[in-house]
Amino acid sequence: MDTRKHVEVCFTPGEYAYYKNEFEIVVVIDVLRATSAICAAFDNGINSIIPVPTVEEAWDYKQKGFLAGAERKGQIVEGFDFGNSPYSYMNPEFKGKDVVLSTTNGTKSIDVAKDAEIVVIGSFLNLDYLVNWLKNQDKNILCLCSGWQDKFNLEDTICAGAICDALINSGNFISDEDSSIAAKYLYQSAKDNYFGYLKSSSHRRRLKNLNLNEDIKYCLTPNQTNVIPILKDGKLVKL
Repeated sequence: MDTRKHVEVCFTPGEYAYYKNEFEIVVVIDVLRATSAICAAFDNGINSIIPVPTVEEAWDYKQKGFLAGAERKGQIVEGFDFGNSPYSYMNPEFKGKDVVLSTTNGTKSIDVAKDAEIVVIGSFLNLDYLVNWLKNQDKNILCLCSGWQDKFNLEDTICAGAICDALINSGNFISDEDSSIAAKYLYQSAKDNYFGYLKSSSHRRRLKNLNLNEDIKYCLTPNQTNVIPILKDGKLVKL
């Protein structure tokens, strides 16, 4: 009997229903930029992040005195002080604080997956540390890509492929889905130069047009942090 666990890739939150209830752990990935910003925040000593799917919910929290950020289509929503740039979260004033965040894609994915047994946050920033933790869990794992407005994107898929590749190579995991195989091969094509490989990707172009190249470089530089944000009672906290 094969005792290996499954690791699979879901390309968008809209496809999550097809995978629901088969996996104990869901890794939410939004490389550019929500999950990268979340990892940066915990690396900077933030206490917790409350992810909310709508701008209205974020605004309600802001009115109650919370530090609250909102991003839509790559830009900070009017009335908010920050969005999902990782650099925003390196602000010393954020240390020890609870922050509320709503983004176009990432917080939507967290909301979609919130009923899973374990929800953790993945990015290139915490890739190796996350993979090593996942290897020891003995649970079925789904990498949930946030995509772009429920459509496939390259950067999240490549990050998911990196996780898949490492877990399969450990000998304790298998993949059955074509999405997982595709993600793995995309990762293998891109791994020597994420920045160059993603040069023509739609979201990279979108962010470049908003002069966010420094964010892109930061988000595509692997293993800058040893943190794993995990969802507990509706809040992301450091594992």
